[in-house]
Formats: sequence, C-alpha cells, structure tokens
Amino acid sequence: MKVSILDQSPVVANGTQTEALQQSLRLAQAGERWGYERYWIAEHHDLKGLACSNPDVMLSYIGAQTSTIRIGAGAVLLPHYKPYKVAETYNMLATLFSNRIDVGIGRAPGGSAEATMALSDNYLEQVRMLPDKVKELLQFFDHGFPKDHMFSKVAPSPVPSVLPQPWILGTSGKSAKMAAENGLPYTFGHFMSEKDGKEITQQYKQNFQAKRTLKNPQIIVTVSVICAETTEEAEQLAMSSYLWQLQQQTGKSTSGIPSMEEARNYSFSDKEQESIKAMKQKSIVANPKEVVRTLKDLQKAYQADEMMIVTITPTYEARLRSYELIANELNKH
Repeated sequence: MKVSILDQSPVVANGTQTEALQQSLRLAQAGERWGYERYWIAEHHDLKGLACSNPDVMLSYIGAQTSTIRIGAGAVLLPHYKPYKVAETYNMLATLFSNRIDVGIGRAPGGSAEATMALSDNYLEQVRMLPDKVKELLQFFDHGFPKDHMFSKVAPSPVPSVLPQPWILGTSGKSAKMAAENGLPYTFGHFMSEKDGKEITQQYKQNFQAKRTLKNPQIIVTVSVICAETTEEAEQLAMSSYLWQLQQQTGKSTSGIPSMEEARNYSFSDKEQESIKAMKQKSIVANPKEVVRTLKDLQKAYQADEMMIVTITPTYEARLRSYELIANELNKH
C-alpha cells in the first residue's frame, strides 16, 4: 500500500510560525527516510494555527533539502491565481527538482472572507471559472493552445524535462467530474467531507477520459490519522486536535494547537461532544496495527491507489512518532 503525507504546518501551543515551517521540513525529510511516497503541503491564509500561506516557497525550501520523495502543493487554490503564473512557478520547481513535482489544484478560499478579498477580486466568479482555468493551466503545461490563440507563442519557462504532475483535489462530484474530464488524477479529502466519498470516487473512475500521459484513473484518499504506541495514548493526543477544530468552527481559535493539558482541562458542552463524535467518525486514532488495518480497509472500500495521511498533534514529536509508527508497521507487511 502506497502511503503519503499531507502537512498543514500546524503551530503548536506556545510555538512560533517559524518553528512550524522548520518542522515541516523535518517531517518531509523523515517521510523520505521512512519510505512515504510523497509529501504535500497545504495553502492557508491567515488561519489561526496553520503557518503555510505559500506552498511554492516551502517546496523550494524542502526540495533543496530532500532528494527522492515527491513533493507538491495540496493544494494551489487556483481561483486566487492566473494559470500562467502557476505554470511558471511549478515548471521552475520541476526544473530544479526533476520528476518530483506535483501540483494539486483546489477551489477553496483557504481563509476568511477578508483574507479572500485581500487575495483576489470576484472570488465567486473565479470559482465559477475554475474549469476554464484548469484547462488553461494544462494548455500552458502542454503547449496546447491552437496556433491562432494569443497564448500559443507563450512558454511558461523554464520548461522542465519532466513536467509537473497536476492533480485535482476535492470533496464533491464537481471536482471528481473536472478531474475525469481532463484526464487528471484525483485526490478525495475524506477527512474534510460529509459526503459519500466512495460514490464520488466511483463516478470519477467511471467518467475518466484518458488524456495527456495518464491512461487510467488514479485516486488518492486523504485521511486524518493519529497513531501512538497504544490506542489510549492516541486518543489523548487527539483531544487537542478536536478542541482546535471546535475553536476554528466557533471563531475562538488561539494562535496554536491546544496542549494536552488544555484539552484535558477543557469542559466540553453537550453540543461540542456531539461535534467530536462526528470528527471521530472521519479520523483514525489508534495503535499502529489498528491504524494500518483501517487504512487498508478504507483503501479497499475506495479502491484507491494510495492513501495520504494528515496528522495534527499537540507536539511535533508526537506527530513525527505517529508517521514513524505507521511506516514501521507498513514495512512489516
């Protein structure tokens, strides 16, 4: 089973954003040592507790200090940007780090309404235009504009020997349809969706049209996972993540992921307890054997080619240990 890493660059309690970004590098390097397939870093804007607003910059930093693991954005939030600029940036990365670059494409705003307005004009209109923007981005990568098109003589240089691999990221039928119609691989965010992901990914496979270099549909499913030596320890770690998610939902978020002590001492209301139950249904929190067993069950249910893990814990050491324990257990099989 191929397994990868999605990093949201969390800021822990009493930590700094600088430390969070340095720990992202540490995670990518560890993931490479432990045999993870790829490392993707997310894009968020002025979102309390998450440090990375610019995956492009981080990928340069991380690519220069790793050598084999695939690296990419999970995702570039394309409504904010011109396709040509994205093509230039990821061609540059693919030139520097040959045959290692993925460019995940997403449609979420990545932050508050105010941050969205500061980033781009007419965001909702840009979302409506996303299918056209995706096609334009692919045409820039592939030099696919008709000869009479104004962009036919424009090359997003430097042009790498191996192009970046675009992916569509999403949680809906719309994103699955867009991936299928463009012949692109698809990543489904199981950890952030209330919908029937298995039906959505099945629709993607059924509607897939072979284009570009991808001959068959390809699916990654992203899951929230916390692993520890024992399930009890993993559950204790997870309470910090649950509390942070509740704080995000209510607008009461602090500057970092709550500590274990804060989570232990917090008095959860009945409504919050119900929310936590829903979170638990979308995450895997267990010991290594149980985590790997559940990942394999999910992979089979989704008929996925690869599983991707996102982990948020109250300390960076616990996060690294979670990925290490999973890798060790996978290597036994």
